[in-house]
Parts: sequence; C-alpha cells; structure tokens
Amino acid sequence: MLLYSNSSLPIEISEFLLNCFTRSPTWQRWLSLPLSLLFLLAMGANATLLITIWLEAALHQPMYYLLSLLSLLDIVLCLTVIPKVLAIFWFDLRPISFSGCFLQMYIMNCFLAMESCTFVVMAYDRYIAICHPLRYPSIITDQFVVKAATFIWARNVVLTMPIPILSAQLYYCRRNVIENCICANMSVSRLSCDDVTINRLYQFAGGWTMLGFDLTLIFLSYTFILRDVLRLKVEGAVAKALSTCGSHFILILFFSTILLVFVLTHVAKEKVSPDVPVLLNVLHHVIPAALNPIVYGVRTQEIKQGIQRLLKKGWY
Repeated sequence: MLLYSNSSLPIEISEFLLNCFTRSPTWQRWLSLPLSLLFLLAMGANATLLITIWLEAALHQPMYYLLSLLSLLDIVLCLTVIPKVLAIFWFDLRPISFSGCFLQMYIMNCFLAMESCTFVVMAYDRYIAICHPLRYPSIITDQFVVKAATFIWARNVVLTMPIPILSAQLYYCRRNVIENCICANMSVSRLSCDDVTINRLYQFAGGWTMLGFDLTLIFLSYTFILRDVLRLKVEGAVAKALSTCGSHFILILFFSTILLVFVLTHVAKEKVSPDVPVLLNVLHHVIPAALNPIVYGVRTQEIKQGIQRLLKKGWY
C-alpha cells in the first residue's frame, strides 16, 4: 500500500493508526477502568459458564450447547477488540498492521453475524419447547445442534468474507489514520482514494439482509409463542411458559438495543459527537458478552446449581 508524502512521492506503508476519541481525549482516562472490568467480567463469566456446561452431565442438552456456542462467540469478539483498545488507552499503541486490521474487521463482522444467527436458533428452540413440547426431544437433538452450528458457521463465513476483501483491494494513498478504536469497514474504507460505493452497498445490503432476516425470524418465533401461551387455560401456565424464554429474550435485548442506538447515532451524527458512535461500537463488543452468561446463570436454575456444585468441589 502506498501513501503520498508532501513531496508527492509515494511512500510504502505497512500499518494503520487507530485514533480513539480524538475529540474527547479525557474519555480514554475514565473509560479504561470500567472497560477493563467489563472485559474481565466477560472473560471470567463466559469461561465459568463453558466449564460448568462441559463438566456437568445434567447440562449436556441441546439448549446448553447453543448457550456454549454463544459464549464462545462472545469470548472471541472480546479478545478481538478489547485488548487492542486497552493497549491504545494505556500505552498509546495505536499502530495496527494492514493484515491485522483486515483480520479484525472480518472477525468482528463474521462473529457478530454468527451471534445474531445463534439467537435465531435459540428462538426456534424455545418455540418448539413451548408450542410443541411433546415433539421437542425428537426435533431438538444433538444432531440438530450440529447441523445448526454448521449452518451458522457456513452462512456467516461466506457472506461476510467480501467485506474485508473489498476493503483490502482499495488503493490507500492519502492517510493511514483511522478515526476509530477498531477497524470498522467504513472507517477504514473512507481513507481510500478509490470509489467505495460497492463497499457501502455490500455493507448495508449484506448486513441488513442478515440481521433483518434474523430479527424477523426471532420476532415470528416469539409471536407464535405468545399466541399459543395466551391460549393456555391452566392457572400459572402463562407465567411458567414465558419464564422459560425470558433469559433468551433479555439477551436479544442486550444485543439489539446497543446496535439500534449505534445506528441511530449514525443517522443523527450531526447532532452528536463523532466519538459517541466509536464508544458504542466498542461497548457493543463487551457489554452483551459480560451480561449474557450472568443472565443465564441467575435465571436458569440448572446452571446456577451446576456452578454451585463446581465451587463446592473447588473448596474440597
């Protein structure tokens, strides 16, 4: 990649510079501590959940396998983004290689899409459990989880691959300073001297097609669940049925709310500081990851009991 100097001679460069919160530098000082704590919480809580499900035979069920997949995705997303952000905050280590930048871009887009797709499968799992309980053991099997995981991996690996490829093919000739804490596609692409219309169109069409399709399926699943639950005449059946999918619904709210706020700030970017979308972009990779395992650990009795048994074994 080439960058032009003041003398108009092309200079070969091998890295980008991540410029976090240039307009609000004080944010870095007060944000580093809570971000560190959220990162440690996310890693510790997800690792505890994975270990509990792995060691507890009672949790070797499709629903908990899907939860394990969600925890793995959260761990990868946190490790891809947060350590680099903290390195910038603490040590001003802003450089990132071209290959490292495009790899981070790919992992972020791919694994966020995988997470969205996992929520769809989990919503289907709750739909079958509540609306067709007698058929649940024959439909939601270990084979179903393997097929679902394969689909989640294949769909998102293939559909998100063009995003870093299109960005990597652009000609970078002006600046190498990314006005962001992470290698977001458009933050990188706008540094190019080429036309980035294709990048924008694919990011918009691909992203909203996948996320929109996933959210539509989730909405339909919960619509059918609510319809069937309201038909139940048994006392307390409604509350019991809804409690079984409450944790999953809360996780979807964590995932979609931050994403929605992020989109709205981009739409109203003239009315908010440019650093606000950057902040939301970072938080979107750590807040859901930190809260997801806690919600399931608190609301799911089997997981709570499994963690308690593991802690007792550790003490003796």
